[in-house]
Amino acid sequence: MTSTVPNAVQHADERQPPITMFGPDFPYAYDDFLAHPAGLGQIPATEHGTEVAVIGGGLSGIVAAYELMKMGLKPVVYEADQIGGRLRTVGFDGCDPSLTAEMGAMRFPPSSTALQHYIDLVGLETRPFPNPLAEATPSTVVDLKGESHYATTVDDLPQVYRDVMHAWNACLEEGADFSDMNRAMRERDVPRIREIWSKLVEKLDNQTFYGFLCDSESFKSFRHREIFGQVGFGTGGWDTDFPNSILEILRVVYTEADDHHRGIVGGSQQLPLRLWDREPQKIVHWPYGTSLASLHVNGEPRPAVTRLHRTAGNGITVTDASGDIRTYQAAIFTAQSWMLLSKIACDDSLFPIDHWTAIERTHYMESSKLFVPVDRPFWLDKAVDDRGNPTGRDVMSMTLTDRMTRGTYLLDDGPDKPAVICLSYTWCDDSLKWLPLSANERMEVMLTSLGEIYPKVDIRKHVIGSPVTVSWENEPYFMGAFKANLPGHYRYQRRLFTHFMQDRLPADKRGVFLAGDDISWTAGWAEGAVQTALNAVWGVMHQLGGTTDPTNPGPGDVYDEIAPVELPED
Repeated sequence: MTSTVPNAVQHADERQPPITMFGPDFPYAYDDFLAHPAGLGQIPATEHGTEVAVIGGGLSGIVAAYELMKMGLKPVVYEADQIGGRLRTVGFDGCDPSLTAEMGAMRFPPSSTALQHYIDLVGLETRPFPNPLAEATPSTVVDLKGESHYATTVDDLPQVYRDVMHAWNACLEEGADFSDMNRAMRERDVPRIREIWSKLVEKLDNQTFYGFLCDSESFKSFRHREIFGQVGFGTGGWDTDFPNSILEILRVVYTEADDHHRGIVGGSQQLPLRLWDREPQKIVHWPYGTSLASLHVNGEPRPAVTRLHRTAGNGITVTDASGDIRTYQAAIFTAQSWMLLSKIACDDSLFPIDHWTAIERTHYMESSKLFVPVDRPFWLDKAVDDRGNPTGRDVMSMTLTDRMTRGTYLLDDGPDKPAVICLSYTWCDDSLKWLPLSANERMEVMLTSLGEIYPKVDIRKHVIGSPVTVSWENEPYFMGAFKANLPGHYRYQRRLFTHFMQDRLPADKRGVFLAGDDISWTAGWAEGAVQTALNAVWGVMHQLGGTTDPTNPGPGDVYDEIAPVELPED
């Protein structure tokens, strides 16, 4: 078992097909679409070289631009800050360049199969991420209410933790048909997936995560619900998600997005950066050796977009921070959707009013991290008791606690090399507690908290550089870490996700395609950024008169067969 207590129901037999993060709302096999030798589609030769604006240079924008370029279009990427978005890898001043910190995405589940396509494409390596109680994690300490428990497996924890694990398993089975859905998703049984999910969406759209727990006989104990919130499953405590829609949580557990995580060696930001520079072997219109970088002046994206509006002939006119104004037949918007409400001046005519409402009502989670570089992975040293006798335990462990730090991760590249500690990773209210503090102030509070858990460990003496930190709610081009729907928000999410199907829109509302992980059903996971990028690519191709190969239908071609559940508005 690799997850923290409690785990989401025992995984199916390993001999069964692997699960993929393609559902349950829109069970389309994006990995098969990408792997097909026919490619993603083609556009008429008369459209080759047509410029398409791609607003936002995060993973979604770069994937969309890369695939548009391969079709023979000319993507014009606009980026306000740096390529990568929330795939942001930073170093430490004055330290070995190999020491890095993942300020955004840092762990990726195997079910992210479309993401893995691009990881493999650019030749990146992954390795197991040291989540609580994962196989790659030497030891874990769970510290609640001043009482600490050391564990290498879940069996080392007190019985109450296993009781909570069993309660969560039972809760999912009784209230969400977990085993049935897990089996259907492994077998890619789309009719069965849609049958189960349609009933659950109608039943649970108005339910919070916490309410779902409370309605379960398995979680009638408040103590169990409290432990579950503080310790969680897979990646840490989930009490910050308690107000969110239970549908958001079910998407995570059904696709096993909470388990078996891997990190990208050298940092996740390498993925969009390598795609930016990559020269695809199969490309239309452009000469061999063309890359996204080569299609942009000095190899750099255009600056931030400041205005976005419609002009005659259904043109999409973009003004950037340099004052440059360009008009396009099509544009893909991949930046955080709230940018359309604040940083970018937009005409109301850009989207239908119901889509504006959905953008305005989107709920974002806050998140903060702080990392410090250390001289070596000292946590692997073995502890001794008060008499100097060895205990057989590591002096420090991956730590889950109800103290300010919440989650502490220990990251190393070998016993004799400098290493990194993520002293704290928090969300929502726990993140807001750090917001007024500087990096050094945060570090001092964190070291004090960890000192209560590890009184014999002098963490400070191992620190070899200044801390680096982020609070995503305070980042001007993000204003939050990721989308998380509240109860009743399913209809809003459906409007945003299905926006790429524009034949259903009036002619004067077409041409701008929304993408990015907050448009996806699985916000907070890079897979959602990739999937919505591919939806938008299909939308642009379709608008320009292109088609997919009959042997490899795209997401829009099969949309009517697998469209997300549509709940009544009245």
